[in-house]
Amino acid sequence: MLDAKPGHAVVPPAATLVRSGEGRLTHAPADHPPVRAARVGVLVANLGTPDNYDYWSMRRYLSEFLSDRRVIDYSPWLWQPLLQLVILSKRPFSSGANYKSIWNEELGESPLMTITRDQTARIAERLTARHGDRVMVDFCMRYGNPSTVSKVRAMVEAGCEKILFFPLYPQSAGATTWTANDAFFRALMREKRQPAARTVAEYFEHPLYIEALAASVERAYAALDHRPDVLVASYHGMPRRYLMDGDPYHCQCQKTSRLLRERLGWDKDQIQTTFQSVFGPEEWLRPYTVEHVAELAKQGKKRIAVIAPAFSADCIETLEEINGEIREAFEHAGGEVFTYIPCLNADEAHITALTAVIEENLAGWVG
Repeated sequence: MLDAKPGHAVVPPAATLVRSGEGRLTHAPADHPPVRAARVGVLVANLGTPDNYDYWSMRRYLSEFLSDRRVIDYSPWLWQPLLQLVILSKRPFSSGANYKSIWNEELGESPLMTITRDQTARIAERLTARHGDRVMVDFCMRYGNPSTVSKVRAMVEAGCEKILFFPLYPQSAGATTWTANDAFFRALMREKRQPAARTVAEYFEHPLYIEALAASVERAYAALDHRPDVLVASYHGMPRRYLMDGDPYHCQCQKTSRLLRERLGWDKDQIQTTFQSVFGPEEWLRPYTVEHVAELAKQGKKRIAVIAPAFSADCIETLEEINGEIREAFEHAGGEVFTYIPCLNADEAHITALTAVIEENLAGWVG
């Protein structure tokens, strides 16, 4: 009980000024603005997707993506005229045709959007079952919609005083994880009252992720009549110069392949690591997937399987590039059986792994 002089109001200590649901602070003045109950936000992020595959939608998306200095680090004085006047006058047509070939026409969106939404819903179910409505789960895209800034704003408005930002990239790289973090930090700069923030680091070594990856290989192999001669682990590429500048991505990809091989109990030559999506004139990480699969066919490896451990969800790089261009290169060189093993997507084991990573990073924020 607090003592007070006659005629003087008793002011409760700060600890008693608590939120009571969605409304005013307990003991707050009558004119205090409504304050929502404190929550923790979990914002998962993926690369992004155009809103449609028409020319202008593709141009907007590609302009945002290829203007990111984490992706293309050439001087803007040299790069932007080339990008805006030459590349973006033609590339939206070819990229649009590629997106059209994989588009989810039923929902009017790319497969990456469909899968990321499904993953988020499944993660939300797990976290809600454990933490109730104290945790809010949503997703955003680094490029395109829904934007990172819009989702951070929505979480703050919903009462999230802490936000865990989770880029869905098993391996870290400047052009993936860190540019997603950049967008998150810029979004926080717009908030008058910033929530506390954490970012999730790479999770390629997490035992549950490796287990989910290995289980997907075992399921795929069990469904085949003949065992593939080689499993090609194809990772998205980057200029070799980035590796020499200290980007850890290449090393993390190599270790992912090794951990997968060890979990499967295979010999070293049964899994081979390659890199895809080469862009521009400079040398990228090698070997290039499209060239390597053709060489395997010429060497007599007539049956191969390809998996994409750097992608958490199937997208243009897997559904069109791997299952299209790379498959064609293998078959044109004499390959006979090409098996693409889908990304983990919303597979139960993958959701278990992602939820475990989130729970570990929420330590101290929720009980």
